[in-house]
Amino acid sequence: MTTMQAWEAAGNSPIDVLEQIVAANDWAFERPSEEEMAVQLPGRWCDFNIYVSWEPAVSTVQFTLNLHMRITNGKRQSVHELLALVNEKVWMGHFAVWNEEGLIVYRHALPLRGSSGPSLAQMEDLVQTALEECERFYPAFQYVIWGGKSATDAMAAAMIETVGEA
Repeated sequence: MTTMQAWEAAGNSPIDVLEQIVAANDWAFERPSEEEMAVQLPGRWCDFNIYVSWEPAVSTVQFTLNLHMRITNGKRQSVHELLALVNEKVWMGHFAVWNEEGLIVYRHALPLRGSSGPSLAQMEDLVQTALEECERFYPAFQYVIWGGKSATDAMAAAMIETVGEA
C-alpha cells in the first residue's frame, strides 16, 4: 500500500482536514485536485490567498500564503534586508520572495511521515500562525515597498505593540 493509499483509507488526507476548517469558517476555496487547495482568507490588511498542497511521495504538506505585494526592482534589496529581519522573529515558517512574480509569500511545510495524518488542531494552528505572522509583518513590507522606508525603520514600526483602539 502506498502512502497516499494509506492516507485515503484512513480518511485523513491533509487537504480533507483543511477543507473542514475552511468550510466551518465559510471561506471561499477551490480544490483543483485531491492533493491541492486554494483558499481566500480574509485578513485585516487584505484578503490573503492560501495555496496548500499535499505531496504523498514525501509525506509533506506545503503551505503558502500570498501577501499581494509586488516588488519593484528598485525595492528588492530593501525587501531582502527586511526578510532577514522578519524571519529572525518568525517561530514557524518563513517569508520569501518569488522572484519571477516579484511577490512576497509566507511558507511553511508540515512533515507527516510516520503519522496517521494531521489533526484538526495542527491544521488550525498552521492557518492561524500564517495569518498572525502575515498580519503582524504586512505593514513592515508596505513601509518598504510603498513608503520608501529602510528595512530597519519598517521593522521597528512593525514591532510596536498597539494598546486599545482609536
